[in-house]
Amino acid sequence: MRIIAMAFCLVLMCADLVDAQEKSFRLAVPDELSETGLLAYVLPRFSLKTGIRITVVSADAEANAILGRSGTPVFKSGDEVWHCASDGGVHTTAFLDWLESDVGKRAIDAFQVDGVALFSSDVSVAEVEEVVVLDGDAGEGAKLAMHHCGRCHVVSEANRMNAIGSTPSFALLRTFEDWDYRFQAFFALKPHPAFTQVAEITEPFPEDVPSPIVPVEITLDDLDAILAFVATIAPADLGAPLQSQ
Repeated sequence: MRIIAMAFCLVLMCADLVDAQEKSFRLAVPDELSETGLLAYVLPRFSLKTGIRITVVSADAEANAILGRSGTPVFKSGDEVWHCASDGGVHTTAFLDWLESDVGKRAIDAFQVDGVALFSSDVSVAEVEEVVVLDGDAGEGAKLAMHHCGRCHVVSEANRMNAIGSTPSFALLRTFEDWDYRFQAFFALKPHPAFTQVAEITEPFPEDVPSPIVPVEITLDDLDAILAFVATIAPADLGAPLQSQ
């Protein structure tokens, strides 16, 4: 019985370890923001509340979420508004929700250096609607999207039965306010860096870590064309929100 009890405890410890490893993600942050000390102040509070650990990496590193100039506005410093864009995963979504919650906003507003508040959670006035100008070839983009992205995503009705069901369709991705940024930066958001090469942008695959599948190899012109095509796709109709009685 003692051996069985020890084995049971070992299983529980392993399960806790796996869970702890899974409840984490990588956040890409520009040096200028990291050096302010804001993240060192707010991220531990988020982790304490949720149990999700965040590893901060440089702005050009592979990450699940990015703090930068595109995405959902989350806080500002002076007239500069900082945004958060993510891969839409459970943990990154929880982080974005926390930043927009009353608790997260209070944490941002409470951060001070020498008694001076450097950041504000109020982005309602400073945020200006951005007009997206896309000048790529949408027709060529449709072909490129089907060839490169249709292996996993539902690009259109033409490959509705051939995509991977667990990946979001292009129509679903179009429902996000920051859809254009998600497509512009897709090669930096997991799992794409493992098999994507953008000419003159991404580093070559390490010789000892080749692409696990036939790589996606595109140019910036190709990406512009794909963006122009995606802009023509109608956002998916997700229906009215559920209401409880």
